[in-house]
Amino acid sequence: MFLQLHVFSLMLLQETVNFDVVGMWENMGWAAKLVVILLFFMSAWSIGVMIDRAIAYNGARKQSRQFAPAVAGALREGKLDEAIKIADRYSKSHLAKVVVAGLQEFRAHQLSSEISGEEIEASKRALERAEAIVHAELKRGVSGLATIGSTAPFVGLFGTVVGIIHAFQGISTQKSTGLGAVAGGISEALVTTAIGLFVAVPAVWAFNYFTNRIDAFDVEMGNSSSELLDYFLKRVQRVGATK
Repeated sequence: MFLQLHVFSLMLLQETVNFDVVGMWENMGWAAKLVVILLFFMSAWSIGVMIDRAIAYNGARKQSRQFAPAVAGALREGKLDEAIKIADRYSKSHLAKVVVAGLQEFRAHQLSSEISGEEIEASKRALERAEAIVHAELKRGVSGLATIGSTAPFVGLFGTVVGIIHAFQGISTQKSTGLGAVAGGISEALVTTAIGLFVAVPAVWAFNYFTNRIDAFDVEMGNSSSELLDYFLKRVQRVGATK
């Protein structure tokens, strides 16, 4: 007798709630549907940022590897104009953007007799400005991944609360405390929680990964700026010694 009642309750539950995607969507309330839609847009935005940053960072890394030996050869020969032209050809390289700013400032001060002697300091300021600008470009959109990673679980939790409320409303409406009365609300709650975690976890992983890459780019730009300033100092000293 107990087995028959158990089978009957399972059949009743199956008829009451459909646990496929369409069925769960139809059983959701409007508030839970809004939560799912919001999480969908958050996921789409984070995926777009991931793809955009991955392409930008890979392009910067590839072009910088080609740019570094080319510009080093031009500087060894003392050809500042040629070095600037080389930097302009590698527009995606983070190193090229910084180096060309320092080269242009140094050349401008060398050509101007009114501000002679300030080449090194002016070039240092130009390099610092360029590093700050490139850092901001590299970081674009990455902070949004941290925001999504930290807020998506709470958005999903809000959907969970709404689902539980929906479940108790089902109990009140059906005047029953059986599993069939609460299954729809419970499944709704679990779905929104799962989607929130699904959105948050990749966003956090991507944020940490991209942050590490930005730190590596900052170190490379700092080293290039330091080496370029050393080159400018030696060049000024050589010019002063020949006078």
